Amino acid sequence: MYIVTGGAGLIGSACVWGLNQRGITDIIIVDNLAKSDKWKNLSGLQFTEYYEKDSFLKILYDDCFQNVEAIIHMGACSSTAEKDVHYLLKNNVEYTQHLAMWSQENNVRFIYASSSATYGDGKNGFSDSEQGLDKLRPLNAYGWSKQYFDKWANRRGIFTTACGLKFSNIYGPNEYHKGDMRSMVKRSYEQIIETGTVKLFKSYNDEYADGEQMRDFLYVKDAVKAILHLIDNPEVSGLFNVGSGKAETWNSLVAAVFKALNQKTSIEYVEMPESMRDSYQYYTKSDMSKLQATNFHDAPLSLEDAIQDYVLNYLLPNDHLGD
Repeated sequence: MYIVTGGAGLIGSACVWGLNQRGITDIIIVDNLAKSDKWKNLSGLQFTEYYEKDSFLKILYDDCFQNVEAIIHMGACSSTAEKDVHYLLKNNVEYTQHLAMWSQENNVRFIYASSSATYGDGKNGFSDSEQGLDKLRPLNAYGWSKQYFDKWANRRGIFTTACGLKFSNIYGPNEYHKGDMRSMVKRSYEQIIETGTVKLFKSYNDEYADGEQMRDFLYVKDAVKAILHLIDNPEVSGLFNVGSGKAETWNSLVAAVFKALNQKTSIEYVEMPESMRDSYQYYTKSDMSKLQATNFHDAPLSLEDAIQDYVLNYLLPNDHLGD
């Protein structure tokens, strides 16, 4: 049995899809569906049970589950704009601590989502070494909450058996419910369909021209490959970057969406809200050497190929993984 928290979200539902591709259906999904459209991500997936996250911990501690192979913990508040630190501590830290300790006590594989947001402006590098955690300075409360748990896990010896994954900018099918946190691929697609032009933030850093700010973008299907690799190799543990290992510009990303739609690129640069300027990351690039050293050699799709798959096979037909 596998337990996937955040199993109706972008990465979580893709994990369930990946397990289904292997013929695995004995899966418990945990999430908080509330009034969102996340339930649509579950419609084409095969799983055993669904539990709301608020009631799941009690059921877990009541020893209701036997023969758990792994807990894949992708559930969290993923909003980089979230200001309620109390909520982030309860949701991103305390909940994860409960799952980590239960997994350790019951000898169950634990794989959880950290974030590249922990690297802040990148001035202290992008190394996923546990020894370098104290040097990192996240730029927002979300990144801080992920950093807080990473440091706690390191102190508690969680990384001797568990894996934390510092995901880069993940995009792909099943992000339709994410509202303001949906990827720029999805936003670009919507803007192109509606107006034929995509709006990008101007740069306020002299080192980067407008639209030339850089990110490490990773297609969600490639993120799943990394998670399945770690499931297949339980002797591997620690904190790992999970990205493409490349830094791409926003201009390149938008151009790839236009190309997938067979349209001419049209970009308008607009002012960035002042509230974002001090916490904006101008450059991210995942150092993938540590994960690759575990014999993970699945090269991710190129940005162009991944966006083409996303646009043509999911966005245009409005399909979800598993449909």
